Amino acid sequence: MTPKEVIKFAKDNRAERVDLKFTDLLGQWQHFGIPLSELTEEAFEEGIGFDGSSIRGWQSIEASDMLVVPDPTTAVMDPFQEIPTLSLICNIVDPVTREHYSRDPRYVAQKAEAYLIASGMGEVAYFGPEPEFFVFDDIRFGQAENYGFFYIDSVEGFWNTGKEEKPNLGYKPRYKEGYFPVPPIDSLQKLRAEMVKTMEKVGIQVEKEHHEVATAGQGEIDMRFDSLTRMADKLMWYKYIVKNVARRHNKTATFMPKPLFGDNGSGMHTHQSVWKAGRPLFAGDEYAGLSDFALYYIGGILAHAPALCAFVAPTTNSYKRLTPGFEAPVNLAYSSRNRSAGVRIPMYSPSPKAKRIEVRFPDPLCNGYLAFSAMLMAGLDGVANKLHPGDPLDKDIYALEPEELANIPSVPGSLQEALQALKEDHEFLMKGDVFTEDLIETWIKYKTEKEINPIRLRPIPWEFALYYDG
Repeated sequence: MTPKEVIKFAKDNRAERVDLKFTDLLGQWQHFGIPLSELTEEAFEEGIGFDGSSIRGWQSIEASDMLVVPDPTTAVMDPFQEIPTLSLICNIVDPVTREHYSRDPRYVAQKAEAYLIASGMGEVAYFGPEPEFFVFDDIRFGQAENYGFFYIDSVEGFWNTGKEEKPNLGYKPRYKEGYFPVPPIDSLQKLRAEMVKTMEKVGIQVEKEHHEVATAGQGEIDMRFDSLTRMADKLMWYKYIVKNVARRHNKTATFMPKPLFGDNGSGMHTHQSVWKAGRPLFAGDEYAGLSDFALYYIGGILAHAPALCAFVAPTTNSYKRLTPGFEAPVNLAYSSRNRSAGVRIPMYSPSPKAKRIEVRFPDPLCNGYLAFSAMLMAGLDGVANKLHPGDPLDKDIYALEPEELANIPSVPGSLQEALQALKEDHEFLMKGDVFTEDLIETWIKYKTEKEINPIRLRPIPWEFALYYDG
């Protein structure tokens, strides 16, 4: 839509307010509202001012003035507001220079798409993430100088088989058996169906939904693939909708990768492919029906995986999921069908148009704009430098002998290791000025000071079980 068409669309839908949404550096939606009367055609060019110093990882207070510039192509009606509200996703612009803000994640994604075209290697990169999440009935947590705890509860939690529920009906998925019995064991089918219906209202095409492996309400809703920036926009809507539909039913949803001990965590397997002139560049006559282009792309992903983890598995909790010896895809190998590899080639369809790769170590707490852009840049670096990934690994990785497993590299063991890898390996991200030194330095500093150091300083409950009586 054009700005004029957006204003007409809002009036046709009797909108009274406009919600202006944008994404902070860490990947959370921020917003503010204006009356519809304030949304003029000029606002789509001139922007609307706000305080950038209050946004995580953005401006310092002496240079706080920023502009949001609405993108008219993102206009939809917000499905959760009682007062009819038009929603617009915005880009961020410096009011003095009128340049796009380098730490705006959406601008990074747009630059990544522009770099792909400018490189001549392709014209469009498609991404299809599979974000997993938990829906709980209760979450409490707290930590101070003299205590620390978290408490999770779910009517589905298998730990509740003995709870007095007046009556307890007993239909609770066993640990690691949530994939995927029918109701009444799957008690959240109606809730996920409502999430899907809401996603469709904002233009997201959904391919399927289901319960996931873990007990206690783990689920997944799969969106149809789309181009990089559009898919990152849809991922923001996805998280917003999942959380708000859950809240509507007095439940709470989380994309935290590893909220439960002893059961599966939540990943975000990310399908991706590159096309040029209407032709899929990943299809060919090599292993698993791949082209050399696709193999080199995989080579780039695997070569830069430790640095990529700083953006695709970007929290300390991510590495509670990415633990060697368990089911998470920590091994930096590729394979067709084998889900224990870090990169998998899905074999569902023989069509060249369906040929893609699936990167399995990302998780849904990532900032989609940055994560998708980083993976594209790593893959393209592999293509540019012909980084062949070596032989595929078609064995069960978890059944390998220790001497065989020792030759397979793995993802970093902690966020600190991932950030160190990013410090040492980020030139591939800076091609075409897609990522800037300033953004990377800010990311590392923020993650270190606001996440790693605070976790480092605090004892956790299990340490008392291990050490208190020593």
